[in-house]
Amino acid sequence: MAKQKYYVVWKGKEPGVYSSWRECERQIRNFDGAVYKSFKTKELAEKAYLDEPRQYIGKDMRREERTDEEKLLYGDPIEDSICVDAACSGNPGKLEYRGVDTLSGAELFRQGPFKQGTVNIGEFLALVHALAYLKERDFNFPIYSDSRTAMKWVRDKKTKTKLEPTPENQKLFNLIERAEKWLANNEYPNTILKWETAVWGEIPADFGRK
Repeated sequence: MAKQKYYVVWKGKEPGVYSSWRECERQIRNFDGAVYKSFKTKELAEKAYLDEPRQYIGKDMRREERTDEEKLLYGDPIEDSICVDAACSGNPGKLEYRGVDTLSGAELFRQGPFKQGTVNIGEFLALVHALAYLKERDFNFPIYSDSRTAMKWVRDKKTKTKLEPTPENQKLFNLIERAEKWLANNEYPNTILKWETAVWGEIPADFGRK
């Protein structure tokens, strides 16, 4: 049975502390610039709500330096979610990406290898693939990524890669074009969240090739 978690919404339709992801999601869905975070206890959530969100979100910590209190402040990942990641041998190089169920680690989709790709492109395509996967099944689960660049590209609905198209990576650029068109023509309820690697360890979709 999943442990009880609490969610702080600093910026949303109705900021506050919520006792379920469903309640939290109602406050942040379709709210531009929503700021929120999960916590293990109600006490920590209430304390965080009274503080500045920058103390809890996007903080860069070296894993060996984190304290037990810092672990609690960051909370745990949402179990009902998807994680995505990409792996690239070289830059550019042979590229793959995949999505997995966060709780079980079961692989949900995998694409590649593609010639002459980059990690950022793979992370972007993985996020859009996850969005389409969830939309097709009518699931409103959040999606985790450890790539801020890819998350921004999805928000902008446009990649900003410096990689040049070549005959070898034409298939990859065709996928990028399709992904951008999908973002332009589809709406989705799913939120995309940053995976806090420094606190939680490697993202479950990691290929384990570091």
